Amino acid sequence: MMKKIFFPVDEKKLANLKIGDFIFLNGIFYTCRDAAHKKIFKLIEENKNLPFTLNHNLIYYVGPTPAPPGKIVGSFGPTTSSRMDTFTPLLYKIGLKGTMGKGSRNKEVINACRKYKAIYLITFGGCGAYLSKFVRKIELIAFEELGAEGIYKVEVENFPAIVGIDIYGNYLYK
Repeated sequence: MMKKIFFPVDEKKLANLKIGDFIFLNGIFYTCRDAAHKKIFKLIEENKNLPFTLNHNLIYYVGPTPAPPGKIVGSFGPTTSSRMDTFTPLLYKIGLKGTMGKGSRNKEVINACRKYKAIYLITFGGCGAYLSKFVRKIELIAFEELGAEGIYKVEVENFPAIVGIDIYGNYLYK
């Protein structure tokens, strides 16, 4: 049975997720890739406001392509998560509850998931057109100068993913 998870998430809901669980994401999450992570970190270092709250939210590592006629968004497939490994533990520390992308994570991210009761989700690489079908609304909210790497607020319904790291530090790729 597929589990449904809504973001922003009630932390208690994450306790029921185990590695390998197939889930449907619902609600709101934010996109953020390499260049946007660097800008977010600079804002944190300068003690400035972020373009969205990290508390109870999820970041998806994706650079959406422009919407073709009649569509909400173009390709919406994940990028390699390990490129964000150096940034992720601090984001979990200050309230983020989930990240999503493709591929493995390093030991620091696994430990941060356990320490801050956060999760890492894997979604399906090479399926960007398919994944775009679950997007209900998308809006650029920060760093327009980065193009597809800007930060987008995304509303989804039944977006498919797999739990790659649970809040207990169990790791699917181990």
